[in-house]
Amino acid sequence: MSDNDDVPFNRDFALKPGVVEEVRPGLRRILCNNPSPFTFTGTVSYIVGRGRVAIIDPGPDNEAHAQALLDAVRGETVSHIVVTHTHKDHSPNTPRLKMATGATVYAEGAHRASRPYYDSESISTESGADRDFCPDVMLRDGDVVEGDGWTLETVATPGHTANHLAFAWREQNASFVGDHVMGWSTSIVAPPDGAMPDYMASLHKLAARPEQMYFSGHGEAIPQGPRYVRFLIRHRQAREQSILHRLHKGEADIPTLVRAIYIGIDPRLAGAAGYSVLAHLEDLVDRGVVATDGDPLIGGSYRMARP
Repeated sequence: MSDNDDVPFNRDFALKPGVVEEVRPGLRRILCNNPSPFTFTGTVSYIVGRGRVAIIDPGPDNEAHAQALLDAVRGETVSHIVVTHTHKDHSPNTPRLKMATGATVYAEGAHRASRPYYDSESISTESGADRDFCPDVMLRDGDVVEGDGWTLETVATPGHTANHLAFAWREQNASFVGDHVMGWSTSIVAPPDGAMPDYMASLHKLAARPEQMYFSGHGEAIPQGPRYVRFLIRHRQAREQSILHRLHKGEADIPTLVRAIYIGIDPRLAGAAGYSVLAHLEDLVDRGVVATDGDPLIGGSYRMARP
């Protein structure tokens, strides 16, 4: 497949919930039984190392999934719990695992809105915000989390959420990319959690890094990660151009734009598509390309800005 083709999605993922699969030496994964139009077959949690291990993304508030993770590490020590971001399908199981293991919790920080004009109580979209989450150790870009035989470098990747992190696994030339990059679908960038300029900047950041294998929060691993990210960048650029193409024809609100751009969309995803369009429009308004007389946070009617 050439780099000019559309995004090469992979929707083949045979892992069953609760089954421990060794992906490669030093890495196991377990799927949570929480399938949905947003989570695909469910959330994937990862176990890094042997003997003294880290768990990445404990998953939703799901006792059965927590027990599956604990069973998988029976006889081992969980020294670290690492969280990519605070959506309710990734972080709420953290207190349950921390209580059982005594592990230290690492993440960027608490959930927050992506843009300064949203207040702290703005409604979270997509899978919802885990507002109770609080890490023991707050990570910043470039921080290193080390364990027995493994090293994770923190890579700040805001965009899907303001506090989203990826973790580069130095020994394996791989990266745990959470929901910022998914092989089965494009990621949702939905205000107030997400912001399109941040998301695009983080894609370019990942594309420039050396890690080749991506382990995502949903679906199968992604080989040739930077190349795949370039597809995603072009996809988002094309989506922006589709919005501008429609607005050149005349003023439109978000539902009208969704109908024009997302032909044949699953009706269950129409709301998410609307938030993604809003994220693009926020960016376009900030850049002075598009104008609106309505509230840019909840959507008014949008038009091309005058030169």
